[in-house]
Amino acid sequence: MIQSDLRSDTVTKPTPGMIDAMMSAPLGDDVFGEDPTVIALEQKIAAIFGKDAGLFFPSGTMANQAGIKALTSPADEIICDHTAHIYLYEGGGLAFNSGISAWLLNGDRGRITAEQVLEAVRPDNDYSPKTSIVSIENTHNRGGGSIYPFKEILAISKVCKNNRLKLHLDGARIFNALAEADYTAADIGNQCDTLSVCLSKGLGTPVGSVLLATYEVIAKARRVRKIMGGGMRQAGVLAAAGIYALDNNVAGLKDDHRRAKTLGTILAQLPFVESVIPVDTNIVITKLNNNYPLAQFIDRLMESGIKTVAFGKQALRMVTHLDFNDNQLDYVCGVLKKMK
Repeated sequence: MIQSDLRSDTVTKPTPGMIDAMMSAPLGDDVFGEDPTVIALEQKIAAIFGKDAGLFFPSGTMANQAGIKALTSPADEIICDHTAHIYLYEGGGLAFNSGISAWLLNGDRGRITAEQVLEAVRPDNDYSPKTSIVSIENTHNRGGGSIYPFKEILAISKVCKNNRLKLHLDGARIFNALAEADYTAADIGNQCDTLSVCLSKGLGTPVGSVLLATYEVIAKARRVRKIMGGGMRQAGVLAAAGIYALDNNVAGLKDDHRRAKTLGTILAQLPFVESVIPVDTNIVITKLNNNYPLAQFIDRLMESGIKTVAFGKQALRMVTHLDFNDNQLDYVCGVLKKMK
């Protein structure tokens, strides 16, 4: 039996090289703005995306929420897809942290369009919420790791500028998108007012996300981070993992995608599988037909040492990552082929 944890790409453990980098990192107090490794990470990732500045956060949720709060006022409204992470999986933070409501759109695998955004902008009157911000997610988790076409990002950005709206990008898996897309990190950065970049998913760090924006917005977000309890002290131990990941783990994302596509192909051939969402990156979402109870399928995989997670009615998710190799892939595929 070969153990394989496919529940998420957050389950990775630091590699020996990453641990060495963490243990040797120069440190300071980041609340005082004095941790040299945190500063180096923030500057490095800001430069990659062509933004003025970055701010290191302990989680992607906090980075998203602080970025959105820095751009909005209470009673504003945000436009996003109805399956967006900021709406479904961040604990009601839009309402709790920023006091804003959400106008939810039905995108294509989570990807909304500029036309949809324009139609959702509220009229300027006394009784409607004030539309102030749009959020997109790239790749989109609930959409099976779907990637935004750059022409659509450009179009959404244009709608935002024409209507004096801000644009936030939840880039929890932005490097997965960049590994397959025909645009660069700087292309993305130029279109967004705020951008969160997670380091603890595809890039394999234990903790951390970075929010990117202008100096002015980052100054606001830094205060929000402190209010939320996200001010860390000798955080360079964690930031060093991020620097190491950027230097060493980006190239391996294509292997994660290759393995995910192989899993998707095998799953689609099983007689009790109703559908597999097209696999663009490292997320495989499979829907079973009603003849095979989802809980039974997940339990049978667990008996073979394969961990997966339920992802809706009769649906499960598998996510490939740094700690899932070709030997594990062969084993998982072998187990799947024998299931009836």
